Amino acid sequence: MSAADTTTPAKVPPTRPSPPPRADARKPPGRRGSGSAGTPWLLLAPCLLVLALVMGYPLVRLVTLSFQKFGQSQLWGFQPAESVGFDNFAGVLGDGEFWQVVVRTIVFAAGCVILTMVLGMVIALLLQRVSGWVKTLVNIALVASWGMPVIVATTVFKWLFDSDYGILNAVLSKLPGVDLIGHNWFASGPQGLAVIMLLVIWGAVPFVVITLSAGLTQVPAELEEAARLDGAGAWGVFRYVTLPILKPIIVMLTTLSVIWDMGVFPQVFVMRNGHPEAEFQLLTTYSYDRAFVVNDYGQGSAIALVTVLLLLGVVAVYMRQMLKIGEVE
Repeated sequence: MSAADTTTPAKVPPTRPSPPPRADARKPPGRRGSGSAGTPWLLLAPCLLVLALVMGYPLVRLVTLSFQKFGQSQLWGFQPAESVGFDNFAGVLGDGEFWQVVVRTIVFAAGCVILTMVLGMVIALLLQRVSGWVKTLVNIALVASWGMPVIVATTVFKWLFDSDYGILNAVLSKLPGVDLIGHNWFASGPQGLAVIMLLVIWGAVPFVVITLSAGLTQVPAELEEAARLDGAGAWGVFRYVTLPILKPIIVMLTTLSVIWDMGVFPQVFVMRNGHPEAEFQLLTTYSYDRAFVVNDYGQGSAIALVTVLLLLGVVAVYMRQMLKIGEVE
């Protein structure tokens, strides 16, 4: 037996159990401290304060005026404001002209939203198939048109569709069998509102295109390739792969477009030189006329409040759709 075999083996010390983790160490990241729950509210406080100051008082004043008789005498302080309960709302809701304006506004907003979303989606899809420099030029043009002030854009459209000096009439009259020299596009309500609709769509499409283009970059290419291998065509890939991924963005854009298009005012007001005719009245201009032309501020406020309630209904539908999407995910 060798000397190596007669040596006493070294004793291994027993392992000591590790101490249990401290209570604060077991807390997940971001949950430490009692003040972390209030941090988001603390960061949001300045924004909420500004919103309360900017929107809170006008909204309270709007609701107050809608339940009062308030005209020029009350405005200048000759007579006190008189509470009339729901008389303003009864007068508005019982007026046939008001319901014509409501239907006209809904049709106008629906046309703007549908055409804006369809054109925006088509342009966004086409931008995915062009070269980089073409995409850059198109994006520059979109941002430039999006950033143009509404009054400037409206003035440009007034010149384009002018009956005497409009370039559109001159260009279209060069087509065989077309004679639009001296044609007045605002002689009838439907034609005039169609021109204003084009103006609204022209200003809204850039935002939709840029947002959808950003969303299309998040569509996995492998899913599209798998759909093509399964035999899906271009429409099938768009319907079953692209559209479900873009659904939250589409719902958001559609809701914002409805709110913006229901609240269109400067385009109609400037296009009709500050005096929209009856066939051009939308809810916003109708409320303005009641308040500042007829000098019935109470009824004008009631019309504006009804418009706000209609828009809140749109927001409620939006929130419901977003909650459904969140549950599915």
